[in-house]
Amino acid sequence: MEQQPHILLLPFPAQGHIKPLLSLAELLCHAGLHVTFLNTDHNHHCLTHLQPLSAHFPTLHFDSISDGLPTDHPRNIQFMRDILFSVKSVTKLRFRDLLADLSTKSERPVTCVIADSIMSFAIDIAKELGVRVMTFWALSPCSLWSFLCFPKLIEEGQLPVGDDDMDRMVRGVPGMEDLLRRRDLPGLYRLKLDDPFFISIIEDIMAMTRTSALIFNTFDNLEDPTISHIASLFSRIYTIGPLTTLLTSRIEHDVSRSLSSFNNLCEADRSCMTWLDSQSLRSVVYVSFGSTGLMTRGQLLEFWHGMVNSGKPFLWVVRRDGIEGAEGEHPIPEELQEGTKERGFLVDWAPQEEVLAHQAVGGFLTHNGWNSTLEGIVSGVPMVCWPTIADHQINSRLVSEVWRIGLDMKDTCDRSTIEMMIRAVMEERREEMMKSMDRIVKLAHDCVDQGGSSYHNLDKLIEDIKQV
Repeated sequence: MEQQPHILLLPFPAQGHIKPLLSLAELLCHAGLHVTFLNTDHNHHCLTHLQPLSAHFPTLHFDSISDGLPTDHPRNIQFMRDILFSVKSVTKLRFRDLLADLSTKSERPVTCVIADSIMSFAIDIAKELGVRVMTFWALSPCSLWSFLCFPKLIEEGQLPVGDDDMDRMVRGVPGMEDLLRRRDLPGLYRLKLDDPFFISIIEDIMAMTRTSALIFNTFDNLEDPTISHIASLFSRIYTIGPLTTLLTSRIEHDVSRSLSSFNNLCEADRSCMTWLDSQSLRSVVYVSFGSTGLMTRGQLLEFWHGMVNSGKPFLWVVRRDGIEGAEGEHPIPEELQEGTKERGFLVDWAPQEEVLAHQAVGGFLTHNGWNSTLEGIVSGVPMVCWPTIADHQINSRLVSEVWRIGLDMKDTCDRSTIEMMIRAVMEERREEMMKSMDRIVKLAHDCVDQGGSSYHNLDKLIEDIKQV
């Protein structure tokens, strides 16, 4: 009997990177392939509730490796540099030992590594050990294309991006010459070009071209022109998104047994679902700035005033570690307390995909992380965009100016603008946005159905892996 391939999945240790790779793990296991999902020790502990699910996925194994940080390290967005540089020093060395053991001493040797793009050290280690390696890009393809154009942006004097004239158009990203302003470039470009963090990420991105294939959590009809540009630099590209929707399309099973239902590092407060059941159709604004979003107390109050003043019911995810300088007692204005009692519901974390799919939700105030953007699209919920880091800035520009399914509020945080944009998405401009949204929702679902591009591309990826 022919031995099935053994794939090692290596995500960057952050919620937005772990989530799509868990969906990919389930899809690969469903195809009969053996998968080892390698988390850091810290995140592995946070996801211990996944272990009982292993019984439903006999070809899936969870393993972990140190991220090199102390046990009590907060590991949030404020310390992203710590995480990145520790992973690239400590985790890198331990990964080599682990992969060597799994490739030579294991009864089922690893035949392919699928590494998160930021974990580029895996590329050289895998090649050294004679193991095939592919890259998974967890952010939007458009953001990757802007990074791959880094040399051209330098050559044409478009970088560095200063604080002056942020609305100046950017000419160094082919295919987006009339779309991107300086403020729409990914947040990384706002750093100094000699910043070690910036240099490290750019090196990771350039290293991706040395892998045998590139995997995207997107679908062709959403970003065709950009995918075409990127394809000129890679031998193989697989667009297999939206992954959670593809998972639903391909696998008929009890959702409660799906990895995609248990992929959060934070425990969701499900009481918000009961509250949503009591709300009117498409009346609620869902507010979440993701697993790493960070705001000041002043920004918190501006959002709070804007939502209360909009008069719309709102479900707001306010993480305990998401407010900068929130220590101590701070009086909350009485009008906010009363407005929230009347029509608001606050939770520390929510089951986002279920929330967006709920019939009471009519708008999504989001940071535009790529997972959240895709989830908003699949659920057909128009967005108000407040991007902060990574690919958020370019994603929000696509939402507002290319796909026309939301409004972009980047680099602005005042209560009147927030109120105005919520009203626009929920009332004044809703009809025009929903026309665009309905079209894109159909494209997304067509892509994951049998015969669709993402469905087909996953089959090609699986066959490619089997050919090793």
